[in-house]
Amino acid sequence: MNPLRDEIFWGVTDFAHVKVMVVRLTVAAVLGGLIGLERQEEGKAAGLRTHMLVALAAALFVLAPILAGIELSQLARVIQGVAVGIGFVGAGVILKLKDEQRVKGLTTAASVWLTAGVGVAVGLGALWSAVFALCLAWLILFVLRVLEKGTSDRQTPSH
Repeated sequence: MNPLRDEIFWGVTDFAHVKVMVVRLTVAAVLGGLIGLERQEEGKAAGLRTHMLVALAAALFVLAPILAGIELSQLARVIQGVAVGIGFVGAGVILKLKDEQRVKGLTTAASVWLTAGVGVAVGLGALWSAVFALCLAWLILFVLRVLEKGTSDRQTPSH
């Protein structure tokens, strides 16, 4: 055993740990990007890169303690911290437009929150749950946007 290597790569006991880490972090970033793609397309401040980073960070916050051998009962605290912390990021994209009496950015904030959830799921190894959540997010963000615009076009009076 090499003490220096063991100190630098603490928690990584073999190549299998490295593969798990690389796959989960990559999948988290890709899934986050797929959610952020729609926000990017809509011209929102929190777009592709932001969503990728949120998913990656959430996965890392969960994965690193798992690989280091944390007890699963203690992992709940980590997940709670991620959920609370991402609330501050989401709050940063919400704007109240005083003149127009409306709030802007709620869908983006919700998508950032969902992206963190997807990252946590991937970090835990629940890849299929994360993929299914992504599919539902796409349904909500892409398909329902088309339906929403179609109904608002019908409700807007012509001048």
